Amino acid sequence: MNRAWFITLFAAAALTHAEPVRLIFDTDMGNDSDDLMALCMIHNLQSRGAVELLAVTITKDHPQAAAFTDAVNTFYGRPDIPIGVVKGGATPEPGKFNLLSEAKTEDGSLRYPHDLKSGNDAPEATGLLRKILAVQPDHSVTLVQVGFFTNFQRLLESSPDAHSPLNGKELIAKKVKLLSIMAGAFQTINWNNRYLEYNIVKDIPAAQKLAQEWPSPMTWSGYEIGIAATYPYDSIKRDYGYIKYHPMPEAYALYSPKGHNRPTWDPTALLYAVYPDRGYFSLSPAGNVTVADDGATVFRPGKDGQGRDRYLAMNAEQTARVREAIVQLCVAPPVK
Repeated sequence: MNRAWFITLFAAAALTHAEPVRLIFDTDMGNDSDDLMALCMIHNLQSRGAVELLAVTITKDHPQAAAFTDAVNTFYGRPDIPIGVVKGGATPEPGKFNLLSEAKTEDGSLRYPHDLKSGNDAPEATGLLRKILAVQPDHSVTLVQVGFFTNFQRLLESSPDAHSPLNGKELIAKKVKLLSIMAGAFQTINWNNRYLEYNIVKDIPAAQKLAQEWPSPMTWSGYEIGIAATYPYDSIKRDYGYIKYHPMPEAYALYSPKGHNRPTWDPTALLYAVYPDRGYFSLSPAGNVTVADDGATVFRPGKDGQGRDRYLAMNAEQTARVREAIVQLCVAPPVK
């Protein structure tokens, strides 16, 4: 092992956790390469004992999204992670890189072997979420949402079932510790004080419902955070050569053929969820976020420091640390 890789692995191994964060990851996999960055990070964090990935749920309504997610989970040695999918959700078109689930090697075998061939064969997300949450210890589960609000809004409105006698809101209040989401904008973006962020505007009614009624603490990583800590394209070109086929550089190339430093929107929500006390981010005062009819997010500080919501902020030093942590946790080789 050369010195550079030793430093990389040493730095990443330092990011350990006393007790794994019980995590459910909700993603619109295929709509941007940052979803994949976050999933790669989750697996490398689990290899270090920092995370226990309970399930992945998908808000992109295309069958390849689940297949590709299963391929990535299998690549990291975890082929049996439960996957749930949205039915009748947003963005039904194919993603730019989910087709890698069907990519072949020179001998005709799958480049990224996996069992789940289509999202049509996966369970609907709401039922899976209820099943997973029902058996977890109280106030122990962290949810990371980096796609649309559809799945968690449907969970919120779900009825008692065979998994739990509680309705959705009661089940969330009992089992969920934190919801960390990549959504909205809480600073001026290109001179625009009402920037309409993608994850919000693709399902505004769901975002409004969740913002109004969600019963657990929430942190919001706004659009401004991901564009500040971009993933360096040099890493894509240089840091994944330890294996012939790696989904990260392949997906990055399909999504951004010309190559550039890509925003890390989704990984920032994940990094805070796993390491809220490491100083990677500053937090706003407590308050409440509402979603306007056009999709704008409005934060109002709470009276006497009260409120369910906070949003992330970063200074220059924190931005550098966040970027470095994301890179190291993406590039580390799978531990199988």
